[in-house]
Amino acid sequence: MAAPLFKRLVRFIPKSSPSKILIGQPKSDSVDVGRALYQGQDVAVEVFSGNSMLSPGENTSEIESIGKLLSPMSQSEVGTVRCIGLNYRQHALEVKMAFPEVPVVFMKPATAVADPWPSPTTIPLLSQLSNTADYESELAVVLGKDAKNVKEEDAMDCVLGYTAANDVSSRGPQFQQSQWVFSKSFDGSCPLGPTLVSKSLIQNPSALQIKGLKNGRVMQESSISDLIFDIPKIISFLSQSTTLPAGTVILTGTPAGVAMGSSTAEYLKDGDTFEVEISPHIGTLVNVFENE
Repeated sequence: MAAPLFKRLVRFIPKSSPSKILIGQPKSDSVDVGRALYQGQDVAVEVFSGNSMLSPGENTSEIESIGKLLSPMSQSEVGTVRCIGLNYRQHALEVKMAFPEVPVVFMKPATAVADPWPSPTTIPLLSQLSNTADYESELAVVLGKDAKNVKEEDAMDCVLGYTAANDVSSRGPQFQQSQWVFSKSFDGSCPLGPTLVSKSLIQNPSALQIKGLKNGRVMQESSISDLIFDIPKIISFLSQSTTLPAGTVILTGTPAGVAMGSSTAEYLKDGDTFEVEISPHIGTLVNVFENE
């Protein structure tokens, strides 16, 4: 079997050239890219010849340092973000809702896709009015080829890799309607990063651990194995009679610990930092929030 083309990739603007966008692999296999950058550390990257996660090209052996970290997938590559709601057992219990019998699906437009820190993450005006901006730590799956009518046993063949996401949610508008698309679609409500990790490195995504930290305090912590519908089931379900183009990002749900499920309801405020940490390999998606 041929060696995988990449293990972990980042999309970034290098310190040496603020007008360039590059794709590359962190020189260190162990560095948590998002957290290291947030702490002011230099992160060296082996530059690849391509300009997209979908066609990264080859390792050029050129070394650059990250000046600004970008979402692994650009808005133009993502199309529509497919999202699964109420997909962790403990989360369903905390919000006192029955386990769904089929995946609960909603979507976000490409304009929701946003970069990690140092780019600011917006708290929408409608969230501010109702004081209900919520965090949702999520494992995101990125498809590497088109998928339609895929069987569960073949679903993982469509996966390119994995990254972290925050499904930033506006609970006031969300529960004014029976459908969630409006409230989940605000600009910047889907930050992604810090790395895209090859499925060859994560052969069993159910073994991953996810953690959400608000201003350094752990709010969410779970194994991905708590998913009600696993990743092959989700991909197969979403692909029935529907083409999922290469580049499609799928958010797989959030674990227990969101603000709306807590008696203290610690919603996001201007200046808050929220981190989505997925280990091993993926690292920490860091977002600092500011009012729209």
